[in-house]
Amino acid sequence: MTFPSDLKYTKDHEWLRVEGTTGYIGITDYAQGELGDVIYLDLKDGVTVNAHESLGTIEAVKTVSDLYSPVSGKVLEAHTPLNDSPETVNRDPYGEGWLVKLELTNPSEAETLLSVEEYKKLIGQ
Repeated sequence: MTFPSDLKYTKDHEWLRVEGTTGYIGITDYAQGELGDVIYLDLKDGVTVNAHESLGTIEAVKTVSDLYSPVSGKVLEAHTPLNDSPETVNRDPYGEGWLVKLELTNPSEAETLLSVEEYKKLIGQ
């Protein structure tokens, strides 16, 4: 399992990569392994969310899980290429498997998220 050190993490196993005032959100390598093969995504687009609100759902062979926004903002883009190849989330959760691009309304919220070390401790790594 990999955990890039330049990302922020949540206790719900989402990650956030901040680029200026834009954030990319996905699920961690740990989360995709626990879910199993991802078969369907239902992601919100164009909506404004507060931190910890739902961005949609991820359906895998084992279960359906909610995806929560780690920060507040406006969804600029749901990663629609994943509609045709949801398995990309399993293959490349930190790269082409990103789920949502968000315009951050309060960038300082990212500082409240877990560091890679804190996230590894959370999952027992």
